[in-house]
Formats: sequence, C-alpha cells, structure tokens
Amino acid sequence: MDEKQNPVSFEEKLQSVQNMITGIESGKLSLEDSVMQYEKGMKILAELDAELECMNRRITALHDGKETEIENTEL
Repeated sequence: MDEKQNPVSFEEKLQSVQNMITGIESGKLSLEDSVMQYEKGMKILAELDAELECMNRRITALHDGKETEIENTEL
C-alpha cells in the first residue's frame, strides 16, 4: 500500500503495534517471526514518536500564538 495515496492513521499504526505485541506474547510465533515482528513494531513506534513530536510542536505554536508557523510546517 502506498502511504502517500492512502496514509495510515496514527490510530491504525498504534493498533498494528498492539496486534504485534499480542502475537509475540501469545507464544505462537517462532522466535524468528517474533523478532521480525519486534523489529517492525519498533520501526512503527519510531514513526509514531515522530508524529507525536510534530503534533506537540503544532500545539505549542498554537498555545504561543504562532499560528503562522503551523501553516508553514509540513506534516
């Protein structure tokens, strides 16, 4: 899936990580699959962290009355 055409929402990404954790904790995955899921989950968590940082900057700009900064900031 091309994320630029159909972006995955923050909530969908978070749910996918939660599903990965459930799968790993179930003990039904092989060690190799568990590690692969862990790596994929960590990558998604890094993306989520970056999104949160961006949103925090936007909120801070709003709070500080710098609405024009928000208009010039790309998501």
